[in-house]
Amino acid sequence: MDKLLHDFLQFTNLDLLGGISQFSFSTALMLILVVVFAIGFDFINGFHDTANSIATTVSTRVLSPTQAIMMAAVLNFIGALVSHGVAKTIASGLVTSEKISNVQGTSIGSLPQYVILAALVGAIVWNLITWYFGIPSSSSHALIGGLLGATVTYYIINEVAVFSNIKWDGVINKVVIPLFASPVIGFLIAFALMKFIYFALQKLTQNTVNRWFSKLQIFSAAFMAFEHGRNDAQKSMGIITLALVAASSSPGLKVALTPIENGVTGIPLWVMIACALAMALGTATGGWKIIKTMGVSIIKLRPIQGFAAEATAATVITIASSLNAPISTTHVITSAVLGVGTAKRTKAVKWGIAKNIVWTWVFTIPATMIIGAISSIGFYYGLKIFGISLF
Repeated sequence: MDKLLHDFLQFTNLDLLGGISQFSFSTALMLILVVVFAIGFDFINGFHDTANSIATTVSTRVLSPTQAIMMAAVLNFIGALVSHGVAKTIASGLVTSEKISNVQGTSIGSLPQYVILAALVGAIVWNLITWYFGIPSSSSHALIGGLLGATVTYYIINEVAVFSNIKWDGVINKVVIPLFASPVIGFLIAFALMKFIYFALQKLTQNTVNRWFSKLQIFSAAFMAFEHGRNDAQKSMGIITLALVAASSSPGLKVALTPIENGVTGIPLWVMIACALAMALGTATGGWKIIKTMGVSIIKLRPIQGFAAEATAATVITIASSLNAPISTTHVITSAVLGVGTAKRTKAVKWGIAKNIVWTWVFTIPATMIIGAISSIGFYYGLKIFGISLF
C-alpha cells in the first residue's frame, strides 16, 4: 500500500516529506478516492450529456448514431484540452481551499478531502437519477450544488463563518446569473435565428433546404461537441485541482502545481488528459434516453432546425468559456431547441415535457446541495468512528 501511495503521489506531483505518517496516509488515500470519483463523474457526464451535442443530428438522421457519437467523443476530448479557465473557476473561484479558522480563531486546516468527495457523490447520484428518467439536467450545476452543500455543512459542523469563506461573488457571477441568463439567451437567439432563416430561404423548396442543412448540421454538431468539451470537462479538472491544493497543506505532504497565473493555481497536464479521456469515453457509450428526449420528445426536428439550435448553443457556450463561467451546456442546447421549435409554431413544442425539464433545472442545485450535505455528514461521522483523520 505504501508503494502504491508513493507512486500515485509522485504521478500527481505530490511528494511525501519524512515518510508516510498516519495523517498524510489518510489524506493521500482520500485524495485517491477523490480523483477516482472525479474521473468517474466525468465519464458519467460524458454519456449523460452526449445528447447536448448529437441529439439533434441523430434525430434529423444527418448522421447515424455511431457516427455522431464517435465525432462527439473525439471533439469532446480535443475541446477539453484547449483551455482551462472554467477549471480554475471551480478550483479557486467558489470556495476557499486555503487554511481557515473557526469562529473561536482556532485553525482547522484546509478543506478536507471527504468534503470534496461528498460533493462528487451528490453530483453523481443526481446525474444517475436524471439519466434513468431521461431528463436532460445540468451536470455542471449538480457538481456546483454538491460542492456548496458539502462545504457549507463542513463549515457549520466546525463552527466556521460560512459567509466569509464561500466566495459569493464567484457563486453569483459564475453560477446564479448564468443559471437564469443562459437559457433565456439561448431561447431568444435560437428563435430569432430560426425566424431569419425561414424568411431568407422562403423561396427555396423543402428538398433544397434539407439538402443544404444536412451538410451544415454536421459542422454545427462538431462545433457544439467541441465547445461542450471545452466547458464541461473542465469541471472535474477543477475539482481534482481543488483537492490537490487542499491536500498540499496537510502535514507530510507538499504539492507542485504549475503554472501559477495571476495567483490562480494552474491545472496539471495529467488532470487535463485524464478528465478529457474520461469524458470522451463516456460520450462514446451514449446516453440514449436523453437523446430521445432532446431530439424527438420535445419537438421533431429537421436539419434546418437542428443547425440553428446547435449553432446558437455552441456560440453561447463559446462566450461563457471565454468568461471562465461554468455554464450549463444542457440548459443552453435545450432552450435553443425550444427556441427553434417555437419559431416554427408554438404548438410544435411539447410544453408538458419542457415544463418537467425546467422544474428539474430549478431543483438541481438545491437537490444536490442536500445530497452533498448528507454525504458530508455521513463521511464526517463515519471517519470519526473509524478513527481516520478528517483533514
